[in-house]
Amino acid sequence: MAGPSSTPQLDQLPPEMLDFTLLKTAGALAPRLGRFALPGRKPILTPGFLSNTSRGVVPHISQDNFRRNPAFNGVYVALEDFVEKFPQKTPPIFEYDVPETLRRFIALPKDSPIILGARRSPPIPSPVANTNTEVGLLTSVGFRSISSEYYAAAVRKLQPDIVVGLADIPFGQESVGLKRKDKMSDRTETWTRDIIAKRNTLDSEDPKFSIFAPILPIERDLQSWYLDHLVDDMLDKIQGIAIYDAYIMEDLPDELHPFPRLSFHNPSSPHDLLRQINLGIDLFTIPFINTATDSGIALNFTFPSPQKVFDASSTRQSLGIDMWHASLATDVTPLSENCPCDACTKHHKAYIQHLLSAKEMLGWVLIQMHNHAVLTSFFTTIRASISAGTFEEDIKAFEAYYEPQLPEKTGQGPRLRGYQFKSESHAEKGKKNPKAFRKLGEEEVRALQEEAARRKEKKDVVDDEAMVGLVGMDGVDGNVAVNALPGEGVDGLEMADDTPEKI
Repeated sequence: MAGPSSTPQLDQLPPEMLDFTLLKTAGALAPRLGRFALPGRKPILTPGFLSNTSRGVVPHISQDNFRRNPAFNGVYVALEDFVEKFPQKTPPIFEYDVPETLRRFIALPKDSPIILGARRSPPIPSPVANTNTEVGLLTSVGFRSISSEYYAAAVRKLQPDIVVGLADIPFGQESVGLKRKDKMSDRTETWTRDIIAKRNTLDSEDPKFSIFAPILPIERDLQSWYLDHLVDDMLDKIQGIAIYDAYIMEDLPDELHPFPRLSFHNPSSPHDLLRQINLGIDLFTIPFINTATDSGIALNFTFPSPQKVFDASSTRQSLGIDMWHASLATDVTPLSENCPCDACTKHHKAYIQHLLSAKEMLGWVLIQMHNHAVLTSFFTTIRASISAGTFEEDIKAFEAYYEPQLPEKTGQGPRLRGYQFKSESHAEKGKKNPKAFRKLGEEEVRALQEEAARRKEKKDVVDDEAMVGLVGMDGVDGNVAVNALPGEGVDGLEMADDTPEKI
């Protein structure tokens, strides 16, 4: 089945725009294979995933490791990582006047696709409410809002390959009223038109960015106005869709089925990924990779599972290894058998456990490289399973063999960044990370002084005994000898004829 690049509405797209080709599909709500390609960038076979970034880089991964590691395809970057709280201050990234500003600013390789969105994945709920013209963000120094016009201008300046349109989604609210859902639909339609209009103002020599239109996480009838206009008026101007709730896929208009689907529905485990793939999702941002790495958990699962038939009475296998366990301190086996990453081919569990215990950054670097390699292999075998027609059977075997959730965090991770805290914790007093040093109380100081005095007294006795031994006085009472040492109120000690007069 042909993708959007061959549909009549998209025949007139500029050659630098996204090309997505469906290689195999069995219907609208079924797993499918595809090829996601941008001119001059590495193609991504789908289902596949993008690396989540923090301040423009994959956490714990330097750019040289990013370049040489095949596990890193493209990246998802959030604008709120770069804008500042106060509008009167121009963010440094906007002062960087070079072609492909965002790519150059974060030093990303030329062949890696960049997808830019307004908010991180997953976003931290913002106390700054969205309005008809603005969206609330969490910047590096606090909450603020940006207008649709500001976002469109930023996209034009930064020149990403793909931009995700603004979506009016009240993140963090457990229930949303009908009137609020109507606003969500109306605002998202307006903001999608705004970003399309901004791209139309680009000069012919300027690089064109592709647009992914957001699909809201609400019922079809409550966003029907937006979806109807998306199909009737904007179908030939978008190149993909961004899904915020994978379980509303059945409500998608038929006209949107050929487009690539990028999921922002946060999966909690590999099991969730498989369910979304089974519904036809093509691309993912997978936050649990970074969460597992920060927790010191090395992912350890394969698809299909090692056993096709699993005894229900047997214990399910863990999806990861908690590298903080002291039992690993003498384990010289790799994190995963047959894993091609540097952590597994050049090091062992005992070494990585030591790095974490010593709070060495290299520990998290190796785990991050390993975790990305595990997910890369995971998606490679998923595509093979879909191609072979055994995906449904393999999912059931995987779910029976592995635990449903990742292991819980037990050790202290690396230093947390401000946006990793829930919004309500920003109002709490005190620092988010514990101080390395603190002021001691009076009782603690007194106890330390007493301990120091005891140690000094013991040290003096040991030193005196050592000096007695040096003079070689066999048969002399030790207490008498010590009392007779210089500095004890006597002139000295009478020496034997065959001993030196001075020590």
